[in-house]
Amino acid sequence: MTENILNTFSLEGKIALVTGATYGIGFALASSYAKAGATIVFNDINQEAVDRGMVAYQEAGITAHGYVCDVTDEAGINAMVEQIEKEVGIIDILVNNAGIIKRTPMIEMSAADFRQVIDIDLNGPFIVSKAVIPGMMKKGGGKIINICSMMSELGRETVSAYAAAKGGLKMLTKNIASEYGKYNIQCNGIGPGYIATPQTAPLRELQEDGSRHPFDSFIIAKTPAERWGEAEDLEGPAVFLASKASDFVNGHILYVDGGILAYIGKQP
Repeated sequence: MTENILNTFSLEGKIALVTGATYGIGFALASSYAKAGATIVFNDINQEAVDRGMVAYQEAGITAHGYVCDVTDEAGINAMVEQIEKEVGIIDILVNNAGIIKRTPMIEMSAADFRQVIDIDLNGPFIVSKAVIPGMMKKGGGKIINICSMMSELGRETVSAYAAAKGGLKMLTKNIASEYGKYNIQCNGIGPGYIATPQTAPLRELQEDGSRHPFDSFIIAKTPAERWGEAEDLEGPAVFLASKASDFVNGHILYVDGGILAYIGKQP
């Protein structure tokens, strides 16, 4: 009997580490993996954040394992991965989701702030990936998914550090694929478009006169889908890249942006 094609998207028996997945996009991705059958592991920088995440997973009916760890702390990440392997099992899926953005014009941004963004958004994925790859090699394969952003392809005012980090992360993705593909490890990226989250809610509120917020109007005009993305729009692509269905997809950045990168915009 022919196997059901949907079985290739199953994550049953897999262990997924999603960094910084206490809310927002990271939480949505981790939740989608749980729905597909995976065991969820996440981290955040302090106990308070991890506790909030644990409550959110419990309310969603998901059993998750939370750890306190800073993604830029190499010794701490190595210890966390070792602890996860002992307490939960070897990590099959890694999503490098943890990140920050500082919206500051480049000439007003300090080198220290620039370095902090690079450290968390680029060095962090390098450190965490380096820690989990040996276990994946031992297990015979694995999936690494980097959250790359459209800013790995586009520039925009006030995000020089973020765009530099995400552009670097795009190339780190390709290099991990190149270096470890022979071990049945696939490393791909997801580039979300503008997603409706609590953090972007103020940009979508109607103005006092009933008109759209200027940034909301800008995004709608630049997006062929003529809407913001929802966190749920990322779930299918994330499950695909974490599953057997993508075993021959490597070094690819999947932009989930409603078509922004394909579109020059409407004629004025």
